[in-house]
Amino acid sequence: MKEQIIEKATEMFLNIGFKSVTMDDISAEMGISKKTVYQFFKNKSDLVEHCCNHILNIISTDIEEVESWNLNPIEEMYEARKIVLRRLKNEKTSPAYQLEKYYPKIFESLRKERFKKMDGCVISNLKKGMDQGYYRKGLDINIISKIYHNGLTGLKEKEMYWPQQYTVPYLMNVFLEYHIRAIATPKGIETLDEILVKDRNKSSVQPSHSIKAKEENNH
Repeated sequence: MKEQIIEKATEMFLNIGFKSVTMDDISAEMGISKKTVYQFFKNKSDLVEHCCNHILNIISTDIEEVESWNLNPIEEMYEARKIVLRRLKNEKTSPAYQLEKYYPKIFESLRKERFKKMDGCVISNLKKGMDQGYYRKGLDINIISKIYHNGLTGLKEKEMYWPQQYTVPYLMNVFLEYHIRAIATPKGIETLDEILVKDRNKSSVQPSHSIKAKEENNH
């Protein structure tokens, strides 16, 4: 039951917002009493923290699967972007902003944990790209990985006053292209341009086929 509550609450938080969803809403949606929810979670903050860790673990697992597909490093980055956007429901409720505003301690803890998990993935991708000739030799991968992480984090800050037409998915697309072009070799640029052409002909946030099939089999 605990896992079911986490899954349902996570879905509701991402679709409606961390602030808007109440414990009453969650219990009503699941058809259980609020007392049952409180058997597993001390309060809403406790549930929010469990849900955030749940999201992070799912995204990390999905990205590890993408890394096993033997894609080139640029394709790998674009597949990872699709996964993050899909798992966070295209960030339509601005989950990072809501966490930082209403649950700052959870936000800070999650930010540090996310960096530890994602930094290794970015560094691995950079090494792979240099080895395979898609990224320029001699890159300082430790610095670039941190620039990448901080850049992505900055995209979601409301204080940046992004115009309303700039959605998070759009900003992430622009940032990823910017990142790749900054470090790519001519071979990498050619690969990037091919990916961009393909993305223009289909939705850039559709699930990857292997992970989508895995999800369908679980239902």
